[in-house]
Amino acid sequence: MHTWILEKPGLFIRTEPGHITDPAAGDVLVKVHRIGLCGTDYHAYRGEQPYFTYPRLLGHELGVEVIATGEDVQQIAVGDRCAVRPYLACGRCDACLRGYTNACEQMRVLGVHVDGGLQLYLKLPAAQLHPSALLSYDELALVEPLSIGAHAVQRARLQADDRVLILGAGPIGLAVATFAALHHPQILAVADLQAQRLSFLQKLSFPQTPLPILLSQKPLDQICDAFDCKKPTVIFDATGNARSMEQCFSYAAQGASIIYVGLCQQHLSFSDPVFHQKELTLFASRNSLPADFAYVINLLESGRLQVQGWITHRYSLAQLPQAFEAIHQTQDHMCLKAMIEMET
Repeated sequence: MHTWILEKPGLFIRTEPGHITDPAAGDVLVKVHRIGLCGTDYHAYRGEQPYFTYPRLLGHELGVEVIATGEDVQQIAVGDRCAVRPYLACGRCDACLRGYTNACEQMRVLGVHVDGGLQLYLKLPAAQLHPSALLSYDELALVEPLSIGAHAVQRARLQADDRVLILGAGPIGLAVATFAALHHPQILAVADLQAQRLSFLQKLSFPQTPLPILLSQKPLDQICDAFDCKKPTVIFDATGNARSMEQCFSYAAQGASIIYVGLCQQHLSFSDPVFHQKELTLFASRNSLPADFAYVINLLESGRLQVQGWITHRYSLAQLPQAFEAIHQTQDHMCLKAMIEMET
């Protein structure tokens, strides 16, 4: 079965996967059923993704089925449906030994640093798999992007009296909004420049429906109005836009926390007097942890987290190049999550 390798920005080349061998001790062989496409993939296609190397098989949001296990694999069995944690940490560096496997000093991410799941069969360490007998392959492929939002919210340690602003109504911003809503903050708002993006706030299921803010020429005034003439105490920036990330400092209340969830290539600058005068706290949120995957799966299995409406576009593997080109050319703001359905 053929697949597509991203040879360089803007160019997919048809290729045949290599010979499949039995999994080694501690590894599993999985069959890939679903692949979610995300901003990382689109940025790689445009040549804008930090840390990315070419040529590369994409795919890190995966819903898979275990078809073989190596020796010493006990927690995973043949036939298990699983989500995949695509962050391949070394387990030996200082960060890993301190529990920060999401920020491993030698981090390799499927579909970014090493070939990902855009192939029918894939060998993985068993420890990267999170099984669920209750979730569909669609839901399992959504666990990874949802876990990014869950991890960011965990970093913020939200309180019920917080006033929360999320900048960016793309998939990660909406994932952050979903988990922030579980804390029922005093005010929860999502801001974006695109009305189409904000329309998802009415289409998706949130424990607390966020207020939409359609940003224009006076964003500070708009945010102040939405927050009852106060400022947000917690700001998540999920835009990956340098200007937006820098503006967070002017939006923030005294003593507020700012969490950068999105990633940009540029250097950022801010006024140190403003930073100190407001006694702000600045966080980065990178990837997610095994506990975040377990948390998301538990919420999905219990029904506390609903993901109907998240998948807006579906493509076959054969349609992959056309899918990227269509989304790239149209800047499709109504594409929340495109899902590749593997032919089996």
